[in-house]
Parts: sequence; C-alpha cells; structure tokens
Amino acid sequence: MPTVLRTSGFRFFFCSLEGAEQPRIHVEHGDNVAKFLLEPPVSVVASSGFRPDQLKRLRALVIKHRPTFLEAWNAHFGS
Repeated sequence: MPTVLRTSGFRFFFCSLEGAEQPRIHVEHGDNVAKFLLEPPVSVVASSGFRPDQLKRLRALVIKHRPTFLEAWNAHFGS
C-alpha cells in the first residue's frame, strides 16, 4: 500500500490491487479510514470513524492534492 502523502496526521495511500478500478485514494488517521474516488467529482466511497466535518476537510485535501494522487496512481499502475 504505497503512501502518497502524509499531512496533518493523515496518511493518503492506495492499495496495489486496485489498478483495474477507477483511481481512488484511501485516508487513515488512527483507527479512522475513508476512501475517495479521484475522478470528478471527487467523492467519498466509504468511511469509518470520521465525522462529517472531517470528511468535508478530507475531501478538500483530496481535491487540493488530486494531481499528485493521479500522478502516483498512473505511475504505479501504468495507465
């Protein structure tokens, strides 16, 4: 599970088995986890433990760093 970014205590990563799926990024902070689709519009696919206000903040971070996440996804999966 390559880590793409660490910021403000959040770890952004993707799972190596996801290459056949749409680009997505996972986020974890402690026991809390979430998964976001990177294709517009950026959206939450799954979440456990994060409050709605935290998910809103995370979505903003995903949008901000989307080019970096997509570049890492494409480099890893070769698309």
